[in-house]
Amino acid sequence: MQFMHYKLLGKRGLRISELCLGTMTFGDEWGWGASKGESRRIFDAFADAGGNFIDTADLYTEGTSETYLGEFLAHDRERFVLATKYTNHAPGTDPNAAGNHRKNMVQSLEASLKRLNVDYIDLYWLHIWDFMTPLEEVMRAFDDMIRAGKILHIGISDTPAWIVSRANMLADLRGWTPFVALQVEYSLVERTPEREFLPMARALDLGVTAWSPLGSGLLTGKYTRTADTHGERRLEKAKFKEITEGELTIAREVDRISEELGCSPAQVALNWLRNRPQVIQIIGARTKDQVADNIGCLDVSLSTEQAARLDAVSRIERGFPHDFLENETVRGFTFGGMRDWIDNHRKT
Repeated sequence: MQFMHYKLLGKRGLRISELCLGTMTFGDEWGWGASKGESRRIFDAFADAGGNFIDTADLYTEGTSETYLGEFLAHDRERFVLATKYTNHAPGTDPNAAGNHRKNMVQSLEASLKRLNVDYIDLYWLHIWDFMTPLEEVMRAFDDMIRAGKILHIGISDTPAWIVSRANMLADLRGWTPFVALQVEYSLVERTPEREFLPMARALDLGVTAWSPLGSGLLTGKYTRTADTHGERRLEKAKFKEITEGELTIAREVDRISEELGCSPAQVALNWLRNRPQVIQIIGARTKDQVADNIGCLDVSLSTEQAARLDAVSRIERGFPHDFLENETVRGFTFGGMRDWIDNHRKT
C-alpha cells in the first residue's frame, strides 16, 4: 500500500494524514461491527500505511470503540491525532445525558478520557447541533476545556453553516477558541455541502472531514453488481435512507470507471473525493481487507475525462441564491461596466 501524505488541519499547524480512520465499526454491540481482534487488524493496517488521524465518538458501539482505541493507542499515543465527539446518548430518563450544554460536555469529556485512557483529546467535536443550548455557552465551555489542557482543538459536526459561521465570529470577538474543523456527509451521492458548507470552510479556513464518503456502501458496487446481491447491504436496512434511481445511476458510472481502471468502485469514489480541495475522508471498515482496499485509493488516478464524467453524473442544483446570482442578467445589473473585469478576475 502507498504511504500517506499529510495535510494541515484548517489554519492550524496540526499535521493529519490525508485519510482519517473512522471507528464506528469497532465493536459488535450494534450488530454489524468488528470484533476486537479484527478492529486491531484494521487499526494496524491504517497505521502501517502512515495514517495518524483517528475519529471516534462517545456513543459509538456504546463506548466500546473508545475503549478499544485506548488499548490500541496505549504504547504510541503521541504519534496519533485522536478525535472524539460529544452530544449524543442512548435514550433514557436523564434529560441532561445528551445535548450541547456545558454539563453534558464536561461529563462526556471526562468519560471519554477515561475510556480512551488518555490525558487529552487532540480534536473534540460537537457531534450534532441541538437547537436548544445558547451558542455562548457552547463556545465558552469549549474554551474552558482547552485552557484546562483537556482538549487541544475543537470541531463541529452536523450543524447548519450559519450556526458554524456565527460561532466562529463570536469566538473571535470574545477571544475564545474558534472551531478549526467541520464534519459533514459528503460523497458523489451527497454533494449538497458544496452549496454552503464548503464555501464557508474556505472563507473561515476550516478543515473539512467527510463522513460516509462511499454513500453508506452504495458506491462499493454491492448495490449495482449482480455478483454481490447476496452480500450485506446495510443501506437498505436504514430507515432514514432510500436508494433513488439517480443515486444508482451515479453508482453505475463509478462501476464503469472502476472497470476501466482495473480497481474497485470504492477506490474510484474515494479518489474523486480525495481530489476535492480541503477535504479529508473518513474511511470506515469492518475487516482489514476493506480498509486495505480503501487505502488503495491512493494508488488510483482518475483521468480528466473520468473525473468530468463523475462530476457530470453527480451534479446538483445549487439553488437560490446561487443560481440567481449567476444569472447573466443579474450579473450585468450587479457589476455594470465592471462585468468583464469581474469575470476575468474570478477565472484567475
